[in-house]
Amino acid sequence: MKFEQDIEQPVLFWQYDPVREFKTAFRVSFRGVTMADASMLHGWMNEAHVIPYWRLDIPFLEYKLHLEKSLSDDHQKLLIGKINGRPVSYWEIYRVREDIIGGYYDFDDYDQGVHLLIGDRAHLGKGFIYPLLMRTLHLQFQKTETKKVVAEPDVRNEKMIHVFKKCGFIPKKEVVLPDKTALLMMCTREAFERRWMDWQGNRF
Repeated sequence: MKFEQDIEQPVLFWQYDPVREFKTAFRVSFRGVTMADASMLHGWMNEAHVIPYWRLDIPFLEYKLHLEKSLSDDHQKLLIGKINGRPVSYWEIYRVREDIIGGYYDFDDYDQGVHLLIGDRAHLGKGFIYPLLMRTLHLQFQKTETKKVVAEPDVRNEKMIHVFKKCGFIPKKEVVLPDKTALLMMCTREAFERRWMDWQGNRF
């Protein structure tokens, strides 16, 4: 997969605190995953908040083989999400028509999907997931043919379901995948654009 924009170009976001009426600025950027990231990603996969949903807390050599296989799969793009230059998150952006989820709904040829996790514990629970996901969606919708992005979080993962809803995703149905029971969620281009404008106007 390729993006229409430079994913490594930092984008400035403002996080608004309505109680203190205060804004904090930070930069969001992404880069492609390489095998040099294997140790860091393996550490993230062994974090307590990640293990139940990714189930990749496997020996390091096994994880390296898994990562190598994932990187060779051209239906997806693996990314590292950064806040102010610090790697904090892992992303899988994929084409639905070549993914297993395509067998569970009537997809359009240019539908895309997203998997994600915050790996760095220091950035958990601080709201950074929202600008990271919004920027990812912004990149995905740069492909003009894409009208919809889907997600399929584990039905037990209430925090991620809440995050997706807040960013414009609508729950559609539960689906039983080989590795989990998931909630199929969809974000249309129009829904994303509304939430993007809400963020810019401190109405997120």
